[in-house]
Amino acid sequence: MLHEIVGVTDEPPARRRWFHDEFFDLFVWQTREGEVILFQLCYGIDSSERALVWHRQGGFFHDGLDAGTRDDHRLTEEVMARFAEAAPTVPKMIRQTVEARLQEYLKRKAAAPGRRRSFRRAAWQKRLAGQKSGQNGQRAG
Repeated sequence: MLHEIVGVTDEPPARRRWFHDEFFDLFVWQTREGEVILFQLCYGIDSSERALVWHRQGGFFHDGLDAGTRDDHRLTEEVMARFAEAAPTVPKMIRQTVEARLQEYLKRKAAAPGRRRSFRRAAWQKRLAGQKSGQNGQRAG
């Protein structure tokens, strides 16, 4: 279960909070009204530690993975399940915000097209077989 580490210094105007267990470190920045404006959900152990970061203005960043890979989606699902088990002790507003953002991240990753296997060039970008170029990129005549 996640437990709050007390005595964390605020970053005015935001209130900063830290929740910890053996798998997670959740760092949260909130407005005075309690709205979550930034969180860093760090998970894993030692050299395999990763972090899913969400900022109200900047969106998502998943550190420690090759973004867009199957591992990204699989690990995020596993992290969601494990977070749900660990988070009952986290204040409801924070817990709901983190869970909603994790769901949003998963949906975006599922909807994002995979990388292309090859780069498609326009006709003018293709070099004709056997064609040699002269100086300044002009065709030899």
